[in-house]
Amino acid sequence: MAAGLRTVILLSFVLAVGFLLIILSCALWHNWLPLLVALFFFEALTFVLAPLPNALFAHCGSDEYGESSGPVDLGRFFTSIVVVSGFALPIILAHSEVIDPKACAMSIIGGGLVYGTILAYSAAFSQEDSEYE
Repeated sequence: MAAGLRTVILLSFVLAVGFLLIILSCALWHNWLPLLVALFFFEALTFVLAPLPNALFAHCGSDEYGESSGPVDLGRFFTSIVVVSGFALPIILAHSEVIDPKACAMSIIGGGLVYGTILAYSAAFSQEDSEYE
């Protein structure tokens, strides 16, 4: 019980640092376009909807003998599209000189922290069925 509480506290701290970096990437350079990217696409789609295809399609097939089914691969494909485009959009904005490259780096680091927190939470609290229990 105590280890679970420590894990939640640590993950919430990392999540807060990630959101702080995203907000600071906008505030320090007085350009709020990274936040628009973060609110519209990066936060909403990447952090909320990115794990959703894996969660929906994970139970559609069996990973028997190392072979995966089509729906599982489709879920992984959709997840990778959302995550890659979420990280690529700030890079494109920085390349077109709409936002500062330092703001782009802070936005990507913050987004990576937030998405990594979601992955760590789902890995730490996943309920694996054991054949011995």
